[in-house]
Amino acid sequence: MTSIRFLQPNLDDSNSKKTTSSNPCSGIPSAFVLHGYMFTVFGVVAIKSSWGAGTSRRNWERIIEKSKVLNPLVITSYDAYTTRNIKGLAKSYLAKEGTTGFGYYTQGKKKKKFQNFFIKGKKWSHKKCLATLLKKLQRTVVSHLEMGMLSEGLVQILIPAAALVGIAFALLQWYLVSNVKVSGDSSNGFSEKLIEEEEDGIDSLEVAIKCAEIQNAISVGATSFLFTQYKYLSVFMGVFSAIIFVFLGSVKGFSTKSEPCTYNEGSLCKPALANAGFSTLAFLLGALTSVLSGFLGMKIATYANARTTLEARKGVGKAFITAFRSGAVMGFLLASNGLLVLYVSIILFKLYYGDDWEGLYESITGYGLGGSSMALFGRVGGGIYTKAADVGADLVGKVERNIPEDDPRNPAVIADNVGDNVGDIAGMGSDIFGSYAEASCAALFVASISSFGISHDYAAMSYPLIISSVGIVVCLITSLFATDLFEIKDVSEIEPSLKRQLVVSTILMTAGIAMVSFFALPSEFTLFNSGAEKAVKNWHLFFCVAIGLWAGLAIGYTTEYYTSNAYSPVQDVADSCRTGAATNVIFGLALGYKSVIIPIFAIAIAIYVSFSLAAMYGIAVAALGMLSTIATGLAIDAYGPISDNAGGIAEMAGMSHKIRERTDALDAAGNTTAAIGKGFAIGSAALVSLALFGAFVSRAGINSVDVLTPKVFIGLIVGAMLPYWFSAMTMKSVGSAALKMVEEVRQQFNTIPGLIEGTGKPDYAKCVKISTDASLREMIPPGALVMLTPLVTGTLFGVETLAGVLAGALVSGVQVAISASNTGGAWDNAKKYIEAGVSEHAKLLGPKGSDAHKAAVIGDTIGDPLKDTSGPSLNILIKLMAVESLVFAPFFAAHGGLLFKFL
Repeated sequence: MTSIRFLQPNLDDSNSKKTTSSNPCSGIPSAFVLHGYMFTVFGVVAIKSSWGAGTSRRNWERIIEKSKVLNPLVITSYDAYTTRNIKGLAKSYLAKEGTTGFGYYTQGKKKKKFQNFFIKGKKWSHKKCLATLLKKLQRTVVSHLEMGMLSEGLVQILIPAAALVGIAFALLQWYLVSNVKVSGDSSNGFSEKLIEEEEDGIDSLEVAIKCAEIQNAISVGATSFLFTQYKYLSVFMGVFSAIIFVFLGSVKGFSTKSEPCTYNEGSLCKPALANAGFSTLAFLLGALTSVLSGFLGMKIATYANARTTLEARKGVGKAFITAFRSGAVMGFLLASNGLLVLYVSIILFKLYYGDDWEGLYESITGYGLGGSSMALFGRVGGGIYTKAADVGADLVGKVERNIPEDDPRNPAVIADNVGDNVGDIAGMGSDIFGSYAEASCAALFVASISSFGISHDYAAMSYPLIISSVGIVVCLITSLFATDLFEIKDVSEIEPSLKRQLVVSTILMTAGIAMVSFFALPSEFTLFNSGAEKAVKNWHLFFCVAIGLWAGLAIGYTTEYYTSNAYSPVQDVADSCRTGAATNVIFGLALGYKSVIIPIFAIAIAIYVSFSLAAMYGIAVAALGMLSTIATGLAIDAYGPISDNAGGIAEMAGMSHKIRERTDALDAAGNTTAAIGKGFAIGSAALVSLALFGAFVSRAGINSVDVLTPKVFIGLIVGAMLPYWFSAMTMKSVGSAALKMVEEVRQQFNTIPGLIEGTGKPDYAKCVKISTDASLREMIPPGALVMLTPLVTGTLFGVETLAGVLAGALVSGVQVAISASNTGGAWDNAKKYIEAGVSEHAKLLGPKGSDAHKAAVIGDTIGDPLKDTSGPSLNILIKLMAVESLVFAPFFAAHGGLLFKFL
């Protein structure tokens, strides 16, 4: 049993010159033809499969009542109903308020067929009209009656079960990491002596105690900063929640009256005031989940950094497993919590919305808005914090004082390591969660206004969530390749092991997508496509998700090629340091611009194929495909900062040079994989933003976005400017904070007796305070720019101008984000290439402290805010403005364009 919206409600052929009188359905009230629904019942899909021939009138009434559509056309394969029975049913139905007509058609095998339209006040019968209707709908009748093989009950078990399995696996990984003790036990849980340290004259007991002290200082600093940041963000959450409620509630004057659905015409949807309240609640849930994701990630990273350092004493393999398992804790917790909270929210919202899927998923988009708004402030604030400390520490420590990185004599060293956790862990975790939440919300919203929602096919509508559930299981299997099936015995095996997981997870996920597409989706269905309907097969969606998945891998490998010092682009940048910092900067900028080419082609192909096969829904699930292996991607991303912190702790604790070489090797691999992760995030943000853009255009009632109209074009050019304005703000913020940091570090070196000799103690707290104050103060203007742009544009200039702004920001922001991230990553690894000296070419450029090395450090400090502040934040800009526009679309459509109304 299902109900279907007409593919072509207007039966007239727009390309035909036939007169109205030639229409066989002329004479039927237009409301019935243009806004009609058909209600199809075959014995195999009725409420009870035994219902068929001989179904009582009362049972028919129950079936039609359950469909919740007005003016149904009943089509049945049985013809055993009497004229009296059908007339009685029609009379009973038309007595209800709001009904206009009732149609009935039997397509049984007997010669006599009963077919009639009943209109209020008269009966109208016309065989030719019914034949025309059936011809128009023939291709969709059978396909819509077919449901996916997964039942609603099984889906309701599968999704939370996958999330709980992911959480359990994360806790198991945490337990294994906790077995590494951070204490004064020099053997650290092992009976064998740490011969290397004894030979180097290092007291392993003292080293372990120092590691514990440093770990505690980093953890306290990171926790203190995040709690302070969250106090500011709690005020923002309260204010913006009120804005959402007031704006959306005012769409219908805070009415509590149910309204006709926008897409499921003929049905009634919940009142605008309810959507305002539930959108506000969804926003708060998304914001809190994002905050929780970032905080948990930070706590895990600070818990694991010293443990990775101590395990490095036993070999690079032990350290790698500890760092990766710690990253896996974050990856699986975030992916599972995000899925579980979203699923539970949908279930709870459904208690009120019932079968009003359109209203439910329109309100659930607030979940994505909440997640991304917190991610914006987390990325910007954390990025300013970490890069201010990093730039200050490098410029004074490496360039001016010629001391090693993470040297305990450097006053900014603790702030630098704290920054790795609040920026590269907490900020990154919130960012990836935001992408996941928005991709899911975009796909769910588009599904709800298509045949899935209209026919109440719960399993098909849950397709995006099922993909994420399978992704968690696939990532769990994949992680075993890193920690159990293969053992790292040499530093050269680290990076291949990480990349192997990307390939394995992609291959396994492709098979998982195929199974999900076959079992969860009908063989054929219709999707909403800019005012029309598009017929889609289940294998179309398989290709959409798969191309998103493989496009992500292509972007990742391209990013690796341009940012890894194992390949010629970064080696060329390193070689340019021979002639100074200027040529290094020139080569690095050129590399970043060139690195945009292949990812943009990959994104363009993914968009074209996905849209051709399944319209905007195809693009939304392609983005979800790119994020389907989020648990593995996050594990690899988090591994990098944990390894970086481990190296810093090894240096500050005075561990042997051999230990630092191992942690440096872990860190170098982490830098490359972090760049790959940024590529995934930017690529998925482009697809998510486009899907949200399509949903916004549909929800705002825009028939087409014509760039030749002035309203759209001014939005387009302003939107293209926004990424540059945003980048200018964030870059200057880092520069201003770094300036204060450099001055403070210089002052301490000049005024604290014995500091450079190692006998004096630096004031770490002052540097931490500079980074904290700067990040909290400087994150507000960029955040305000992003959050206010859609509100101001939509309210004053209207939905058409806002559509132009979103399109311009998307096209421009993706290019700038990829270029900035890859330029910064290349400069960072060019510096590490010289420092490592693993090749004859690298040895000629080194050692540390040489002119070429100092030039590389300058390039690295320029690239720091590009790759860790501006670049990653831009992908949040493009998707956050899109999801915010979608959430406020009802208000903009009803009351927007105030300025143009008075001109």
